[in-house]
Amino acid sequence: MCEPIDTLTFAKRGGRKQIVLPDGTSSWVLSRARVDNTMVKAIARGFRWRKLLETGVHATVEDIAAAEKINASYVSRVLRLTLLAPHIVEAIIDGRQGSEITLAALMKPFPVEWERQCSYLAISKADSAR
Repeated sequence: MCEPIDTLTFAKRGGRKQIVLPDGTSSWVLSRARVDNTMVKAIARGFRWRKLLETGVHATVEDIAAAEKINASYVSRVLRLTLLAPHIVEAIIDGRQGSEITLAALMKPFPVEWERQCSYLAISKADSAR
């Protein structure tokens, strides 16, 4: 036979109802990471284009731009994303990047040194490792 279930109680948190478990703990689940698919796609595109350059499929940024039927300037800015520090790329892919990291911000020139990128983007390694 099943054991009886204790009564459930509800609490309001941030305008939402939340279940309070019988032991007094919250059923509140941390919000899921929000992956910015546009940023992830841009980073993936940059790495794909870099591979095309490295393997000799395309010789120049202009060749890639012509093949993709886009502006060479855009190709250059997206290729720059391959210079981001690995922990920043991982945070973006996992959806752990802070609100200060946007595609618009990343499309502007940023330092190539990984440590300087963190200060330029106003983040720390601890923030991106959340």
